[in-house]
Amino acid sequence: MPKNKTLKKTTPFRYGFGMFGTSMPINMFKSFAAIFYVDMLGLDMKKYSLVLFIYTFVDAIDNPVYGFLSDRTRTKWGRRRPWLIIGAPLLVLCFILFFNVPSFVESEKGMLFIYMLLMYILTGTLDSLVNANYGALFPELFQSDNERAKTNGIRQICQLFAMAISIALTPMITEKIGYRLTSLIYGVLAVAVMLYCFLGCRESTDYEELEKPRLIDSIIALIKNPHFWIFGFAGAFYSAAFSLISQALPFYVKYTLGLGGSSTTIMLGIVLGVAVIGILVWSRVAKKLPVMTIWRTGFIIMAIGFVPLYFAKVLPVAIAVAAVMGFGIAACLTTMDCIGAKIIDDDYQRNGIKREGIINSLMGVMNRLNGLYTSLAFYVVSESFGFVSGDETGSNPALASKVLLCVFPCAAMILASVISFFLKLPERKENE
Repeated sequence: MPKNKTLKKTTPFRYGFGMFGTSMPINMFKSFAAIFYVDMLGLDMKKYSLVLFIYTFVDAIDNPVYGFLSDRTRTKWGRRRPWLIIGAPLLVLCFILFFNVPSFVESEKGMLFIYMLLMYILTGTLDSLVNANYGALFPELFQSDNERAKTNGIRQICQLFAMAISIALTPMITEKIGYRLTSLIYGVLAVAVMLYCFLGCRESTDYEELEKPRLIDSIIALIKNPHFWIFGFAGAFYSAAFSLISQALPFYVKYTLGLGGSSTTIMLGIVLGVAVIGILVWSRVAKKLPVMTIWRTGFIIMAIGFVPLYFAKVLPVAIAVAAVMGFGIAACLTTMDCIGAKIIDDDYQRNGIKREGIINSLMGVMNRLNGLYTSLAFYVVSESFGFVSGDETGSNPALASKVLLCVFPCAAMILASVISFFLKLPERKENE
């Protein structure tokens, strides 16, 4: 192990607060891209599904490359910080441009598709760059299970507060000031928080004794690691369900419940509020139950919750069901990064090479495979119900919205629940 010359340890809050900044742009980006481009600007839903499909393959390539470059970086500022400090402003710039479509592009549907595809890829790949390095810092800066649990709790609560703003409040805010100005405000806030976090993360700079990982060798080692595959596929289906929830909920509220953007805000706000409380509860439960048990419990709660949500006809019932699901989401958020850190620890113990960046990035690739599933969901709904855009919603937009929000995510969570039972990792003792 390298000698740590760090003068001052990074605090859990300084690191964890960064999740607020990284979550702000990407949550608005992923949650409202469909409603903005399809429902408001009139882009064909099939073309939107094609954007998701294309980007999934781009993301499968860029994630491991970013992790590989990060692991091999050697500077006096550390391995991760240079990438983070450069990547954060670029991410925010592309995010703002995504929602600020030039008028001459907006009026031409062919150009609109090309513009969305380009900006979606740029915003998404820069988010991959930032999160590959931010995530790689977690197991490196915090070594014990207690430190990780505390730090991850702070991080996930910050993420939920960011989601409360960037997802729950966004429909209400955009009704007042529009998507363009909203993205600008969110972007400025996000980059300020990210730079505050990244400049305060003090990683060791004594790397001369560390062997530089090789990309092909690292990929082969992970291919042979069954823990990586099981955790990766379970996480991919969970991410697909979560992504569909955030993207389909505005359609569900508008076409199934027949309500406006403020109802979406209320529903999401309550769910996220329950999730914050749930993280505090599950963090205490984790002192008595294995994190694997909590992780699986969260999956099962979410899978079951989609059934009554499908049959809900009024907002109070939908909110009550979604709130219970928020408790399941909290269980997943509390435990997933800790399980990922265990897999990184296990890889180092097996191979003796520090490659947090590559492993974290390849886990990100598995999670981003949700784009294939999400793309399929939008395509099937468009084909089956004739939902093309906000101008051409088909014969039954209410049923189309329910299928998009409930049926596809429920199937994904059932698969995630089943797969999760095949992951067997020994619980780490405190003296280890």
